[in-house]
Amino acid sequence: MIQIRKMSYRVAGRPLFEDADLSLEAGWRVGLVGRNGSGKSTLLNLLSGALQPDQGEIGVQRGLTVGMVAQEAPSGSTSLIDTVLAADEERHALLAAAEAAAPERLAEIHDRLATIQAESAPARAAKILAGLGFDEAAQQRPVDSLSGGWRMRVALAALLFSAPDLLLLDEPTNHLDLEASLWLEGYLKTYPATLILVSHDRDLLNAVAEKIVHLEGLTLNLYNGNYDRFEETRRARLARVAALNARQEAQRRHIQAFVDRFRYKASKARQAQSRLKALARMQPIAAVVENHVPSFAFPEPETLAPPLVALHDVAVGYTPGQPVLKNLRLRIDSEDRIALLGANGNGKSTFMRLLARQLAAESGEVVRSSKLRHGYFAQDQAEALSYDRSALAHLAELRPKDNETRLRGHLGAFGLSGDKAETAAGEMSGGEKARLLFALMTCGAPQLLLLDEPTNHLDIDAREALVQALNDFPGAIVLVTHDPHLIELVADRLWLVRDGRIEVFDDDLDSYRALIAAQRRRERAEARQASQRPDARASKKERRQRAAQNRASLSQLRKTVRQAEERLARLQREKLALEQRLAEPGLYEGAKAEVVDLQTKHSEIAAAVAREEEAWLEAQAALEGAADGAA
Repeated sequence: MIQIRKMSYRVAGRPLFEDADLSLEAGWRVGLVGRNGSGKSTLLNLLSGALQPDQGEIGVQRGLTVGMVAQEAPSGSTSLIDTVLAADEERHALLAAAEAAAPERLAEIHDRLATIQAESAPARAAKILAGLGFDEAAQQRPVDSLSGGWRMRVALAALLFSAPDLLLLDEPTNHLDLEASLWLEGYLKTYPATLILVSHDRDLLNAVAEKIVHLEGLTLNLYNGNYDRFEETRRARLARVAALNARQEAQRRHIQAFVDRFRYKASKARQAQSRLKALARMQPIAAVVENHVPSFAFPEPETLAPPLVALHDVAVGYTPGQPVLKNLRLRIDSEDRIALLGANGNGKSTFMRLLARQLAAESGEVVRSSKLRHGYFAQDQAEALSYDRSALAHLAELRPKDNETRLRGHLGAFGLSGDKAETAAGEMSGGEKARLLFALMTCGAPQLLLLDEPTNHLDIDAREALVQALNDFPGAIVLVTHDPHLIELVADRLWLVRDGRIEVFDDDLDSYRALIAAQRRRERAEARQASQRPDARASKKERRQRAAQNRASLSQLRKTVRQAEERLARLQREKLALEQRLAEPGLYEGAKAEVVDLQTKHSEIAAAVAREEEAWLEAQAALEGAADGAA
């Protein structure tokens, strides 16, 4: 489906790719990984046709649709649901043509509308919008009523609804909360076409990707499996390369020692010359360069007696008399690791601003330790940086009494040493700006870290370094993030923010995932019941007709569930047979092409099983909802 041959591309004279080759098959779900600046977003733009390579070629199968989220968020007075529906350009054009079509053309148009399932399009669009956090009322609002981040969600919904043959996603969870991220993960796991995903969220890559393309050394390296499998394979590769390098170096030393000893001795001169030629012919083994990942090192704070913060019947909001959160009875102690759960708009950032003293309590009492210092990392904080000033200048403004050595030492603890300390903020990458923000927020050695989406601009390796630093930090942490990996490795307490309150969630993240899934099933069932609820004023005849329709609908739904179960059972049998064949030791002694073919079929069957499981769950939920409505 995609063939990249001898492709080279440069940006401002700096090479991103040199003679890169890659081949991807239709239907693969591929994760694209690499350090910040390695060219992941550039590669997506090359695949979409927005950029052209300097040398070589990129071939995408003809006739395929390619989709990528637009750089600019949608705008205008059109409703969210209509904006998403308009993304299906063929349906939109057919509906427009039908309004003025001649009778002989109208039948053809309706046939095509039926073929592309145009009638179910509004339901599909609404389902995607709901998954991304827009309820039924929000879907009717104009796009212009939303903030930039929420508009990008609409852009993502439109792209998913258009269902391109090749879906290109660049950090799709950056504008999502945890709940929407978990929904997107489930959606992409069963995406029926080809997907190439750039993400620094290792949980998303593990759940979705079946292949990994690693951008390293100006080349593209393809690995089988998800991100964890990629890391395991790459570690083994690095170990093999290191061992081969060590063996070759020992051989070089041995040959050189023989030459040095006997090159001037007549009886050994010919052998010495022969070994010199062998030494010259010995090709160096291409080492896999491991780039150093700058660490994070938070300063150790002064120890304070607990509690650091205590809230007594606190209400907080932005408009008097209309609190976003109320009846808050909570406390934060030293060494607490708290992650806030809950959909965007429920008040997580409001609570963080209350703790950071950016909002005052409307009622109740907030008691803080008298010596408490906090560090606040906010999502939009990078916008407050002066882009013409260096990291050193920013820190000197906050610590005017510190000499340059101490300032540089603090910046170095966050990977901004040497020339990077003197780089203007406007010339920094997103990851470097994030490190600068960490350095600024911790320059006073705070006892409480308030982190609101701290990983948005950090690559996977930098996220792991942050996890280690947070786990080494002896103070308290309150965390808001869409990254479940960060929550699972850092947080030991979960607080759920919903319905204007904050409650302790005495369970783990897997239970929260199950809670969200159950809630969505209930909402879908309630929506179906509402749409099928008979009008109380309807006549007896109409009610009898509706009852007959409901019985027919139930019969059809039962048939759909049964057929889904049969398809799923058949696919699972095929999958088991393939796994048994792949487990045979003798297979790998034969032709490699057969192994590759079986592995490819196994990946396709596994994807089909996942799709059928989702279809069965949907059919079962529809049947249960219809049965409840008929009861």
